[in-house]
Amino acid sequence: QVQVVESGGGLVQAGGSLRLSCAASGRTFRSYAMGWFRQAPGKEREFVAVISWSGSLTYYADSVKGRFTISRENAKNVVYLQMNSLKPEDTAVYYCAADLNISRLRVGTEIGYWGQGTQVTVSS
Repeated sequence: QVQVVESGGGLVQAGGSLRLSCAASGRTFRSYAMGWFRQAPGKEREFVAVISWSGSLTYYADSVKGRFTISRENAKNVVYLQMNSLKPEDTAVYYCAADLNISRLRVGTEIGYWGQGTQVTVSS
């Protein structure tokens, strides 16, 4: 079983950067693929990025490709989302998720574990 807690959200101006962290508990963390999702007000939750258990595979939503980078440190049980060149449309609650199956994270369905979310607000 895995528990995940996000941190690092906040208010930033357009063009700025933030780094989100997702701290996971559980000795089996390194077995899990990890992902980031976001939900803007009035919109459905959407996929942002995912990373395989080893870190060798990463996938991104087209809307963040080239601006966001997902990474992980298995020794520390942490996953990061580095967000650069932020835009007002990136404003959302960002959620960390964990699943043994990276495909479920990419599709965004039947995901095993979710965090509570962290707010990111980008002002214009």
